[in-house]
Amino acid sequence: MSMQPELDSQQEQQLLQQLSSFLSESRNPDSMDLDQLDTLALLQRINQADLQVPQVIAGILPQVAQAVDAIVAAFAAGGRLIYIGAGTSGRLGILDAAECPPTFSTPPQQVQALIAGGPAAILQAVEGAEDDAAQGVADVKAIALSAKDVLVGIAASGRTPYVVAAMQYGRELGATIIGISCNPDTAVLEAADIPLCAAVGPEVLTGSTRMKSGTAQKLLLNMLSTASMVRSGKVYQNLMVDLHASNQKLLVRAARIVAEATGCSHEQAKQILSESDYNAKLAILRILTGLAKSEAAALLAQQAGFLRQALTQHQQDANLIP
Repeated sequence: MSMQPELDSQQEQQLLQQLSSFLSESRNPDSMDLDQLDTLALLQRINQADLQVPQVIAGILPQVAQAVDAIVAAFAAGGRLIYIGAGTSGRLGILDAAECPPTFSTPPQQVQALIAGGPAAILQAVEGAEDDAAQGVADVKAIALSAKDVLVGIAASGRTPYVVAAMQYGRELGATIIGISCNPDTAVLEAADIPLCAAVGPEVLTGSTRMKSGTAQKLLLNMLSTASMVRSGKVYQNLMVDLHASNQKLLVRAARIVAEATGCSHEQAKQILSESDYNAKLAILRILTGLAKSEAAALLAQQAGFLRQALTQHQQDANLIP
C-alpha cells in the first residue's frame, strides 16, 4: 500500500491557495469540451496549444543567452552544468544530460542531472520525494557542488521544495543558479541568479504539466546545452564534429560529417577518420590542411579545440611563409 504525504489543515489550505494562483494549474477555457471531442479534433486542440510554446520561449531569449554565457564561462573554468528537478522536470534534465557525452564527447561529469527520489524516480514516481528539501541539499552536496558550477533548477510549478532548497544552497556556495519555471513570481525564480520564466499558460488537460510546460522545459534545456557546446567549440558550421562514435550508426555519421565538412569522398573520410582515432574534428583538420596527425592535434590544442580557429590559424601561418 502506498504512503500518502501528510498535510495538516493549515498546510493544505496554503498549498491549495498557492496552486490556485499558478497559471499552469488553472483551467484552459479552450479545452472545456475535451471529453466530447472526436480523436482528430482532440489532437488538433492539443496541437493548437503546443504552437504557443515556441512563441513564449522567443520572449525570454535574452535571458536564455545570459544563461548560456554563464555555462560557457563555467565550462572554460572547469565547472559543470548540473540539472535538478522532480518528476517530469527531473526526467527532462536526465534526458538532456545523458545526450551530451555521445553528441559532444563530454566527460560524464561535465553535464549531470539529479532527480528527486534518485534513479528509481526515472521510471516511476517516488511519492513525497519532491517535498524533501533536505534531500535536495544532500544530493547536490553528494556531487560536491562548488562555486565553479552552474546549477539549473527545473520546476514547472516553481515551488518544488527539493529543487528550491538545492538552489538556495548552491547560491550560498557562490555557484551560478539558473531557474526554470512555467509560473511567474515563484520560489524557483526568486532563488535564481538568472530566472527563466516560460509562462505557457493553462494546459489542455488541467494541471498536466508534462504537456506544454514539459515542452517548454525541453526546448530550454536543448538550448542551454546545445548553445553552450557550440560556444565551447564543439561544433563546426552546423556539424557535430565532437560526437563520440560509439556504435555503427555513429561511426557512419562521423564519416558523413567528415565528408560534408571537407567535400572528400566517403571512403577517404572513413580512412582518415580511422587514422585519426575516430576524432572527426581532427580528421577534418587533417584533410583541409594536409597536416600530419600530430601537427593537426597540436594546432587544435593550441586553439582550445575550436576547429574554425585552427583552420584560420593555419591559413595565417601558410600566408606568412614566403
